[in-house]
Amino acid sequence: MRARKRKTSKLKWIRNIFIMVFVLVLAVGVYSIWQYYKGISEAKDGPYKDDGTTFDPFNGPEPQYGEINILIVGSDSRGEDRGNSDTLMIAHYDQNSHDIKLASIMRDTYVDIPDHGMQKINAAFAFGGPELLRQTIKHNFDIDIHYYAVVGFDGFSKIVDVLVPNGIEVDIPYEMSYGIGMTLEPGTHILHGDELLGYVRFRHDRLSDFGRVDRQQEVMSKLKDEAVSIHSLVNLPKMLGLADPYIDTNVDNNTILSIGKGLIAGKSKQMETIRIPVQDSYVNEQADVGAVLSIDFDKNKQALKEFLTSSNNDKVAAE
Repeated sequence: MRARKRKTSKLKWIRNIFIMVFVLVLAVGVYSIWQYYKGISEAKDGPYKDDGTTFDPFNGPEPQYGEINILIVGSDSRGEDRGNSDTLMIAHYDQNSHDIKLASIMRDTYVDIPDHGMQKINAAFAFGGPELLRQTIKHNFDIDIHYYAVVGFDGFSKIVDVLVPNGIEVDIPYEMSYGIGMTLEPGTHILHGDELLGYVRFRHDRLSDFGRVDRQQEVMSKLKDEAVSIHSLVNLPKMLGLADPYIDTNVDNNTILSIGKGLIAGKSKQMETIRIPVQDSYVNEQADVGAVLSIDFDKNKQALKEFLTSSNNDKVAAE
């Protein structure tokens, strides 16, 4: 009799635990959906609200060995005018080691764009969107791009304010004003969405685009550190909803969540960065398309490939 009571009590305990877990999962699901649609409601007028219809189909290959390359394009295009890509990066994520790397390609890099001849690389986006950019990177640097994300500048400001509501601290070396619609004074300041956008877009100084790329990588590294915080994890559904109308991407939410978990697991790691062209591998020239960076393709192809290839990948490929 006692054994039967103990068995009945154990079954009730298991059932109660199951019910509690089910209710918790349901609550989290409802909260996530509510947060997601709350984000969408706050950003309903974004330029990419009809996700997947703006650009030609993207034909990136399936990732191998847990290595993911995501093409990140910053664009200030409005209406039907696609415009050139203002920012061009390749984000590399290793699902095994949780390493994340960021390669910035200078927008004036002089490359061969398929069916368009020698042009600045940022023109590829205007000619054929993310897919032509993917083809251009593969053609010139022999790098496979698996996914893409085109980010509107308005979306960048809004996402930053959700991700880091207290702002990001930066050291401004001199006054920045021309071309960014605001004035950023020298000194250490906490910048929020619109101000941070101005900081990463400014290029009218002696360093020109080189300084801007450095600032973009600085901010992306700090955003990555913030992205692994508990605050960001709780707000991830809202951020996905808020970002949706401002980002055109073929990265599905499951992959985003997987990368998010991986970033949290590897949160202590510094994000590695590289700039293409690398130092001492280019010259400034004047072409029919304007001022360009004429690069040593062999040197830059090797540097980019080595940077985006992990030792784990080499080991798997050798087996």
